[in-house]
Amino acid sequence: MENFKFTTMEYIRPDFEAFKKDVEELTLKLKNAKTYEEAREVFLTFDKISCEFNDMNTVASIRHTIDTTDKFYDEEVEYAQETYPTVMPTLLDFSNALYENKFRAEFEKEYGKQLFVQVELQKKSFSNENIPLMQQEAKLCNEYEKIIASASIEFDGKTHNLFGIMTYFESKDGEVRKEAYRAYSKFYESNEKRFEEIWDELIKIRNQMGKNLGFDNYIPLGYMQQGRTDYGAKEVASFREQIKTELVPFCQKLYEAQAKRIGIKKVMAYDEKLVFESGNATPIGDEDFEMKTAKEVYHDLSKETGEFFDFMEEHELFDLKNKAGKAATGYMTAFNSLKAPFVFSCFNRTTYDMEVLSHELGHAFAGYMAMRNQPISDYYSESTDIAEIHSMSMEQFLYPYAEEFFGDEADKFRFAHLQEALTFVPFGVAVDEFQHIMYSNPNLTPKERTLEWKKLEQKYMPWREYGDIEFFAKGGWWYHKIHIFLYPFYYINYTLTTMGAMEFKKKMNENPETAWEDYMNLCKVGGSKSYLETLKLANLSIPFEDGSVKKALSYAKEILTEQMEKL
Repeated sequence: MENFKFTTMEYIRPDFEAFKKDVEELTLKLKNAKTYEEAREVFLTFDKISCEFNDMNTVASIRHTIDTTDKFYDEEVEYAQETYPTVMPTLLDFSNALYENKFRAEFEKEYGKQLFVQVELQKKSFSNENIPLMQQEAKLCNEYEKIIASASIEFDGKTHNLFGIMTYFESKDGEVRKEAYRAYSKFYESNEKRFEEIWDELIKIRNQMGKNLGFDNYIPLGYMQQGRTDYGAKEVASFREQIKTELVPFCQKLYEAQAKRIGIKKVMAYDEKLVFESGNATPIGDEDFEMKTAKEVYHDLSKETGEFFDFMEEHELFDLKNKAGKAATGYMTAFNSLKAPFVFSCFNRTTYDMEVLSHELGHAFAGYMAMRNQPISDYYSESTDIAEIHSMSMEQFLYPYAEEFFGDEADKFRFAHLQEALTFVPFGVAVDEFQHIMYSNPNLTPKERTLEWKKLEQKYMPWREYGDIEFFAKGGWWYHKIHIFLYPFYYINYTLTTMGAMEFKKKMNENPETAWEDYMNLCKVGGSKSYLETLKLANLSIPFEDGSVKKALSYAKEILTEQMEKL
C-alpha cells in the first residue's frame, strides 16, 4: 500500500461477523498464552486487524461526507452505525482478557499504564443494554447531519450551502451582512421542529445510557467517552468561572473597539465577523494557490512538517474545496493501518481557509508524528482535550507566514484571528454549560431549552444582540452548533486548549527553539499519557488552577490591547 491514494482506494464493506470471529479466537489465544512473547504477538495481531477493519469504515464515512447525496455510501455508513455496536461486547471481551492477563506487568512495562487506563474506561462506559440505544443515537445524528448538509439558501441571486452563505457575514455592506444572517437563521428556523424532536430524543437516549451504567444521567458517561481520567465536571465548572471573570469583560472591550473601527454604534451578532471597515483580509489567490502556498510554508516551518505535507499530497489525503452536497463541517481523521491522516473541509475564500490549513493540518501533523513514534494504534490519537492544542497552536505558529496568503493584509488577518481566538472562548464555555443543563434537566420543554441558551448568552456574551432576527434573538443560535448534537461534551476542549495555544504563542515569542521542542514532544507522545501528564511533558499550565487563565491569556491580551489603540 506504499503507493495508495485515497481517491482510488478500494472500498470493501467490512465483514463484521468475520471480524468478531477473529477477535474471539485472539481472545482465547491471549487467555491461553504461555509466555509474554506469545501474548504480545496476539495483542499486536489484534491491533493490526482492528486498524484494517476500522479503516474501511473510515473510507465509507469520508466519502459520505464528501457527497451526502451519494446513496451507496449513505447506506454503507448507516449499515456500519447500525452494526458496529454489536461488535463492542466482543471487543470488550478482548480488552478484559488483556486487563486480567497474567502478563499485565510486562505489557505495562513495555507500553505504559495508559493502555490499561483506556481499557478500564471501556469497561466502565459500556453496557450491552446500550447497544440498541447507540444504534438509535447514530440514526438521529446522521439525520441531523443530513439536514445540515441539505441547506440550499437563496441569496444574492445564487444558491448557497451553509459555508457559502457565511462568506457574506464579512461583507463591508451592513445590510448585506444582516440579510445574509437572516437567511442563515431562516434555514434553522424552518427545521426547528425536527431539530427540537431530534434533540429531545438524543437527551432521553443518552441519559438512559448513563442510567444503564448506574449514573443519574449521561454526564459521567459523556466525560468517559471523551477519555477524561484525571478531572471532572467540578474542575470544568471552575474553568468556566475563570473565563467569565477574566475574559468576558475583555471581549466586551474588543467589540466596543470594533464598533468604532467599522463605524457603527454597536456590534450586532451579524457584524461580529467584519473586523475592519475596509474589509477583512482575504486570500490573494484561489484554492490551488492556497494549497501551493501551504506546501511552501510547511516546508519552511520544519523538516518534519515538510515531509508530512508531501506525504499528504502524494497520497491525496485532502478534500478541501466546497461543493453542493458536501457535509458542512471540517475534520481530521486517519487510516491507522496506513499511518495516514486525512483532512476534510469546505474552503470559502475567506480567512476560514487559512484556519483550515493551520487548524486541521495541525491535527493531522500530530497524528502523523504519533503514528511514527508510538508502537500501538491506541496511542496514535490523544484524548480530545489535548488534541485541540496541536491544532490551535499550529494556527499561531503560522502567523509569521500570513503575508504569503494575504499579502499586505497580513496584519489584518493576524489581529482578526487572534481576536476571534479569544472571543470564541466565552461561546465555547456556554456550549459546555448548556449541555450540562440539558442532561441534568431532561424534562425541560423545547422552548425552555432555548431560553436556557438565551440566559447563557447573557451570562457569557452580554454584548450579543440580534436585532429583528427573531429566531436567533429568542435563543435559537445553539441549533447551528453541530457538536451539541453529534459530539456531546467535546466543545469545552476548544476552550481548554486555547489556553495551551496561547501559552505556546508566548513561548514562540520568547524562545522559538524551546517552544518547537515542547510542541514536538506534545505531538509525538500521542495518547500514551493522561491529560495532566501530557500537559506536564509539554511544559504547559493546568487550566483548572486558579490564575491559570489569566496567565495563559496575558500575552495575547497585551498584543490585542496595544493594537486596538493603533487601529
